[in-house]
Amino acid sequence: MNAAMLRLIGVRLLLGALTLLIVSALVFTATELLPGDVAEALLGQSATPDAVAGLRAALHLDQPSWKRFLLWLGGLLSGDPGRSLVNRLPVVALIGNRLPNSLTLAGITACVTVPLALTLGITTAMWRGSRYDRIVGMGIIGIVSVPEFLIASVAVLVFAVKLRWLPALAFRSGPQDFWAMMRLLAMPVGTLALVGIGQMARMTRAALLTVLESSYIEMARLKGAGAIRIVLVHALPNALGPIVNAVALSTSFLLGGVIIVETIFNYPGLAKLMVDAVSTRDLPLVQACAMLFCAAYLSMVLIADIVAIVSNPRLRQR
Repeated sequence: MNAAMLRLIGVRLLLGALTLLIVSALVFTATELLPGDVAEALLGQSATPDAVAGLRAALHLDQPSWKRFLLWLGGLLSGDPGRSLVNRLPVVALIGNRLPNSLTLAGITACVTVPLALTLGITTAMWRGSRYDRIVGMGIIGIVSVPEFLIASVAVLVFAVKLRWLPALAFRSGPQDFWAMMRLLAMPVGTLALVGIGQMARMTRAALLTVLESSYIEMARLKGAGAIRIVLVHALPNALGPIVNAVALSTSFLLGGVIIVETIFNYPGLAKLMVDAVSTRDLPLVQACAMLFCAAYLSMVLIADIVAIVSNPRLRQR
């Protein structure tokens, strides 16, 4: 890794940190614009003005917005995003209880999505223009065109209501064995995987086709190499950078679908926690969850950018 690559990576990291700072200001401003008064919502309509004023002072709501933003940002950077306004528990503890569930859902989805998407993307690039390529392409376009909430709703209607094969809710009330957990997570994972496979397979196919149009691939064909050998031996190693880039970007797209899927299937994850916090106007919890999602998305985009820089042969040769 030479100086030019290190300089570009450093610039990307600095831009990522600046973007995260701007996003934090936007998240704080958006939550501040939510209708209603937090103190009145917590105390109820029968609260006296003195009680409301006292609670506003205790929550620092009587201070200017810029000062409250700096206090919140300082706590966020120090690992203490505050306490929940509803149950007065630390936000870190509430997130820590839900984060393993979201990571489990994301991990299982990735284990299903990545192998299937890479297989479809590589095989359609190998036999481009064939009937198989056209059928898979039409199926992928159809799946990508359907939003996650519609796929989830149809899955519940078919597999839970009509066929009664799977539970409509993915809520785990206690310890579950492996197969029981797989049965609970089948529809949430399937919903996320369908969208992720479509996007990842298309990007993988496009990246591999770009490499297959190179001059050295044409030379391998003239030497009599078969299609499988050309793809696996000559093209795929040189397309790993763009493919990893596609995987990282497609994984970041799944973050938006997680919020919808966890809400529809009542899955006790981080996205469901954030949606519930919005309904109760629990601002510290909403802000912390939103920042976690933004940081995760930005991290995946940064990984994709860094992989693109490292895999660029022009930069490696400088």
